[in-house]
Parts: sequence; C-alpha cells; structure tokens
Amino acid sequence: MEVPKDLTSYVRVLKLASTPSREEFMQVSFIAGAGIVLVGLIGFIIFVIMAFMPGGV
Repeated sequence: MEVPKDLTSYVRVLKLASTPSREEFMQVSFIAGAGIVLVGLIGFIIFVIMAFMPGGV
C-alpha cells in the first residue's frame, strides 16, 4: 500500500465531486424516502399476516 498514491487518488475524487443541485437533492431524497416507506410497509404486511396465523406473534 503506497500512501502517496492513495492520497492522490482521494484528492482526484474529491476534485471531481460536486454539490448536487436542489433538484437532484430533492429527487434523491424522494427516492430514498420512498424506499424506506416501502420496506416499512412490507414489514408491516408481514407482521399483520403473522399476527393472524395460528401460533403467530
């Protein structure tokens, strides 16, 4: 592992990175939020199904 080589690659990546525009940020936030809600909904549906099964929760 060559430390100077690693540092230069990190600096190069940081130079290429840019702050997202408000539109990009809102789109990513919406998609991430929708994913969180979807996973929660699936978990809730599984919980409801298990609660009504004999010997469930």
